[in-house]
Amino acid sequence: MKGSSRREPRAARAIKLGFVINDIATEKDNYTTIRLARRAVERGHSVALIGLGGFIYDSDGTVHAHAHVPRRTDYRDDADFLADVQAADAEVARISVEALDVLMLRSDPADEVNERPWAPNSGLLFAQLAALRHVIVLNDPTHLTDASNKTYFQHFPEVVRPVTCITLDAEEIKAFIAAHDGHGVIKPLQGSGGQSVFVVTPDSDANLNQMIDAVVRDGYAIVQEYLPEARNGDLRLLTLNGRPLQVDGKYACFRRYNDSGDARSNVTAGGKVELAEPDADALRLAGIVAPKLIRDGMYLAGLDIVGDKMMEINVDTPGGINMAEELTGVDFSGYVIADLERKVGLRDHYNRTLGNNELATM
Repeated sequence: MKGSSRREPRAARAIKLGFVINDIATEKDNYTTIRLARRAVERGHSVALIGLGGFIYDSDGTVHAHAHVPRRTDYRDDADFLADVQAADAEVARISVEALDVLMLRSDPADEVNERPWAPNSGLLFAQLAALRHVIVLNDPTHLTDASNKTYFQHFPEVVRPVTCITLDAEEIKAFIAAHDGHGVIKPLQGSGGQSVFVVTPDSDANLNQMIDAVVRDGYAIVQEYLPEARNGDLRLLTLNGRPLQVDGKYACFRRYNDSGDARSNVTAGGKVELAEPDADALRLAGIVAPKLIRDGMYLAGLDIVGDKMMEINVDTPGGINMAEELTGVDFSGYVIADLERKVGLRDHYNRTLGNNELATM
């Protein structure tokens, strides 16, 4: 990857940065988390990777964690970094969470639904304790708790959203589909990565019951109007501090599509990516959702856009920085780490009197 044409200035001091992940064993070298962690190490910072089961609330009221710690600073690439922290003899340290400068919440709750349903909420509760100790926690853990499923999206202005029904009732879903001339999209209220997502057409009538059953067996279903532009995929636009992430005139933006006949464009579902510039509709939508993202402390988010509507807002584990870097040659991850350095500097200048929600999108 070519570097950005602009070098971010180094921080006044090294910072301590923690990343909350599902589990070190399930991390992959194409994850945004790994790219950010490696870039932080390259910039001279200390990094710790904390699994959701690694937190400890000590008897003296302090918060610690067992964390995987990188042992070098000269990694060739993300795969080399991940191999070090996943190695059988990887360094695992008992760290003070309260001594961290920044704690980035990068675990995906959808991966825990079946095996460890307790894990996501536990991670958020420990993150809230860390924020009380003046660790900068991103995204803001209190509002992330509110965003634990896709009903969070319904709190954004109606103009940005497709027509939506949320229900457990199969007849309600069928009525919604019928009212939209046999077209719609059915997906679980909790989940990600394109799992259990069904595109309904008038030809789907014979399989509609099975589609509904596959979704509602795990809880509430979302049924949305189908947007014809979705045939060409969707646009992923990353935002930082509530605004589109832009470095050296380039946006962290790309189009996701699937040319295999699968209606899902998620990369985890076999989708592909290509370079894309956000059009006027995408930038207009980003401007409309910005006030709530800022108010809720959603530091890093991924907007999924089809035409003039937003399909989802990913605030748990927004990904794609590595893809945007490879498509543009711009060092977006270095820009993010430099922004975290800036926040730590602001917190220290104000003697830690600024609240987490203020610092999150400042």
